[in-house]
Amino acid sequence: MSFKNYKRRREGKTDYAKRLEMLKSRKPRLVVRKSNKRVLVQLVVFNEKGDETIACANSSDLKKFGFEGKCNSPSAYLTGFLAGKRALKKGLKEFIADIGLNTPSKGSVVFSAIKGALDSGLKGTMGEVANLNRIEGKHLTEEVQKSFGEAKKKIEVD
Repeated sequence: MSFKNYKRRREGKTDYAKRLEMLKSRKPRLVVRKSNKRVLVQLVVFNEKGDETIACANSSDLKKFGFEGKCNSPSAYLTGFLAGKRALKKGLKEFIADIGLNTPSKGSVVFSAIKGALDSGLKGTMGEVANLNRIEGKHLTEEVQKSFGEAKKKIEVD
């Protein structure tokens, strides 16, 4: 099967061979996308009519929990944690990671989001996260570290 004629393939937006491998597993995909300002984490299942989003979290959702959501490691972790909690409420238990066309580099924002989903109680596979201190915001001000801990506790309760 040749994927070279698909528009999204020509534009460099979708790797169809990788997508097909993920769909064959029949597990929900944890889709992590990042922009310059936000991180988006979705749990998606395949449907013949199109992919169906079961649970979703955006880093801007973190404002409800007292944390300023941006596109950094602590925000990505909390966003993944929130999406994981929402997915557990919907009955999902495991996932495979879908980082799209992001380059898999040790300690990146996308892996922080995946770590958050794992810590929420979902099961999936992932290598070691480079620096847990960075995820928890230890490199940032004490105020940010405090709000990170408070936001995580609020998400756990919610």
